[in-house]
Amino acid sequence: MDILKLIKTRRAIFPAQFNERVIAKSDIETLLEAANWAPSHKKTEPWRFKIMQGAMLEKLGNHLAITYDTITSEEKYSAFKRNKVKENPTKSAVVIAICMQRDLKERVPEWEEVAATAMAVQNLWLAAHSLGIGGYWSSPALKDHMVDFLSLADGERCLGFFYLGYVDETMENASKREPLSAKITWM
Repeated sequence: MDILKLIKTRRAIFPAQFNERVIAKSDIETLLEAANWAPSHKKTEPWRFKIMQGAMLEKLGNHLAITYDTITSEEKYSAFKRNKVKENPTKSAVVIAICMQRDLKERVPEWEEVAATAMAVQNLWLAAHSLGIGGYWSSPALKDHMVDFLSLADGERCLGFFYLGYVDETMENASKREPLSAKITWM
């Protein structure tokens, strides 16, 4: 598939849509290799990935549910949302915690390292789509409470979770975009 078609047909595929097919370790490594080729200012390469499969997915779901219970006020509490954060990992073949290691010398602004990590995720997502693997990046407030669970290093933080799995239906659903002409100004 050519790159523009790949970009135009990539979609968020949610854990509820995944089937039980296992993703080969070699395919996960391909996705991570694609991610590793993202650009970064000063070559800080801030992206870090924590890969979870098998029994670790249930542990992640339990941790997210307990964290949700702990940090959510009674007024905002939703049993539906709690169950979703608990079940999404176990509906996935793989969950990747998307982390960013801040350059401890602070040679570049933090937003540039977040942007570089997002570019790494886009590379990963496009590679997944090219292999017929669905994906979804979730960045719930729970991500800010993962330091111990993910054993994050000094200056490292979690930016969210990337859920991966195969789907039975086609992933090339039509999507709409505003016309490009509405977003550009020729100077």
